[in-house]
Amino acid sequence: MTLRKPQLEITGLKASYGNVQVLGGVDLAFPKGELVGIIGPSGSGKSTLIRALIGLTKPSAGTVSLDGSKVNYGNAACLRSFRDRVAVVFQQYNLFQNMSVIDNVTVTPIKIRGRPKEEARGIGHDLLASVGLADKKYAYPDELSGGQQQRVAIARALALDPEIILLDEVTAALDPELVRDVLDVIRGLSGRGISMLLVSHEMGFIREAAHRVVMMDQGKVVETGPPQQIFDDAQQERTKAFVSKIIRQ
Repeated sequence: MTLRKPQLEITGLKASYGNVQVLGGVDLAFPKGELVGIIGPSGSGKSTLIRALIGLTKPSAGTVSLDGSKVNYGNAACLRSFRDRVAVVFQQYNLFQNMSVIDNVTVTPIKIRGRPKEEARGIGHDLLASVGLADKKYAYPDELSGGQQQRVAIARALALDPEIILLDEVTAALDPELVRDVLDVIRGLSGRGISMLLVSHEMGFIREAAHRVVMMDQGKVVETGPPQQIFDDAQQERTKAFVSKIIRQ
């Protein structure tokens, strides 16, 4: 079997908040097009990993490489180039409340990327249709439900034409009946060749949709493997204990 080259490779990644080390040396590698679910207890370093990858929390050690090129987090131009290829969606929607939905989706491609306005808005309309919000393009965020706002946030990330999307607990703030709509959007993206790292407590969805699952605890990777292994035949006792507790709940 031919192994695919990693698109994103993380080696010995460490990060701290003050004197507290939150990532204790993370080693991971992902080929292009995978949906990777990152699971683990609260405080295990999952969200910090996302923040460190995008440079919001500066790594204190280790390397991150995209298609073989190392990311220099101390070089603004290098970091900007990396961020041009990676989009992130957080638990909080962070939409501009004074802008319509279509303007939220297109403002960055127009203002930062220099894309022509009509071209950007055409793409924005298509993206909103793809997340089921074609009829909401002229609405404002406060007129939308939480699930709709999160779908706008995903469309906004897609408008940047990213190669990788980092999704950090994007359903955590939603009412239960709204979660499925957002997860359905993520499932749809999985077939488009976009790589995704999804931090989530939605174990049923990760088991069903992820290509690979990463179990983290105390700032380190405990185990990684296909969903069937992690949920049915975990090799590490910490993974077994976490999964069994989640299933019982």
